[in-house]
Amino acid sequence: MKRIVYAFVFAFLVSSCATDTDENFQNPDSNFYALTVGNQWVYKNYKYNNSTQEYDEINVIDSVSIVGTELVNGNTYYKFRQLTTGNENGIAFCNPNGEHFELLRDSVGYLIWETGKVKYANNDFSARTSAELGFATIYDQLVAVDNEITVEAVTFESTYSQRYAIQSNGEQANALDHFFYVDGIGLVYDTSSLMSEEVPKIKRRLVSYVVQ
Repeated sequence: MKRIVYAFVFAFLVSSCATDTDENFQNPDSNFYALTVGNQWVYKNYKYNNSTQEYDEINVIDSVSIVGTELVNGNTYYKFRQLTTGNENGIAFCNPNGEHFELLRDSVGYLIWETGKVKYANNDFSARTSAELGFATIYDQLVAVDNEITVEAVTFESTYSQRYAIQSNGEQANALDHFFYVDGIGLVYDTSSLMSEEVPKIKRRLVSYVVQ
């Protein structure tokens, strides 16, 4: 692998194709991902403007909350409800309008779906294959656990994970994406990119939250 990059491509595609499995994991003592029913997060989306080389607010809002729990194969998963508004024009790399649900749990630092696939890891620095696309393989990798990031004028100490693509010819794709999670708060910032472009198309930032 020639160089580490940040993260890449369509989150929904990666989430459906991730390959790491949940085996022999134990429940953690901490609540790194803020998995508590009633917790809420609001994110704003910003789109890259090629003319100004800045990110414009586009009024697409993702309101996320934990609305309950479900038991799957003997494990308790938290049910996340995401309500997206403001995307009437179907802006690429933003979530479509409406409700979307996912089931997640924390297992010794691994945030995993009910399928057993890993969404995020906060203590494992090894590269994980997230998706096999035929023309490229997508990898996730934790880079730092003491990173500082400022979101809406608040500076957090966060973990920092990257996603990158290695093409079938062995070359790394241009796309770079970033994922920042804060202990006890959860996701505070992420990006979505087109595989062929270095600059992310969409940045998403946490603007408010209520966690217990």
